[in-house]
Amino acid sequence: MTDASAPTAAGATALGATATGEPMMRATGLTVTYGTVEAVRGIDIEIFDGETVALLGANGAGKSSTLRALSRLVKATGTIQFDGRDIIKAQPDAVARAGLIHVPEGRHLFASLTTEENLQVGMTAKGKRDPIFQIDDIYDLFPALTALRKRSAWALSGGEQQMVAIGRGLLSAPRLLLLDEPSLGLAPVIVTAVYGALAQIKHRTAVLVVEQNASLALGLVDRAYVLAVGEIAMAGLSSELTDREALLASYLARETDADDDAVAPSG
Repeated sequence: MTDASAPTAAGATALGATATGEPMMRATGLTVTYGTVEAVRGIDIEIFDGETVALLGANGAGKSSTLRALSRLVKATGTIQFDGRDIIKAQPDAVARAGLIHVPEGRHLFASLTTEENLQVGMTAKGKRDPIFQIDDIYDLFPALTALRKRSAWALSGGEQQMVAIGRGLLSAPRLLLLDEPSLGLAPVIVTAVYGALAQIKHRTAVLVVEQNASLALGLVDRAYVLAVGEIAMAGLSSELTDREALLASYLARETDADDDAVAPSG
């Protein structure tokens, strides 16, 4: 499955301008199975402090399952090292308190709470880490939320909910922020606003973003992995993958035999 002419995952890491020392997060042989369906098939991923990395692939390639495994929302085999700790058997709340913060697809806000109350929820996972963002910083990143502080989450648009979900994650003082499809279902003007904010966020925390929109993600990140049918098909610097657009498109368009949305839990 792996493209032999593309850099390996390890090779891509060695090329990364920000990759120095030991990785902040390293997953080795990561495998996720739902019943008889193997959604993620023994992949290796590394992310270094200060990096912004994308996980690309068509629908059903195993991207969301990989994030759920890293944040311990689904069972997985293999190893996951985060800040030098083995977390493969850790509970999701312990992983979040350690600074691995997951902003899931679908936003999952508390519908009855206001915008500001939802943001404040993020502070519960901060623990003893120094804050990276304050609430006012979130309103600076997403000015559209300023007038919506007291509005209940159920009354927000999808784009506004996405902004709140990202802001809530940032207020958890992440060491590594996992973003699952932040542009999915949003109007182009909202996508521009969200990715404009991410361009600022990446200078203050490491980010792993899952996207189907490769060109959008590659304009943001340092490196990317491309998943096809649960395996890493390509990996490299964003500039390398952009230069190989036709080959990248062939993987993103690949039909898969395992649809994350069909087999994975919604959490």
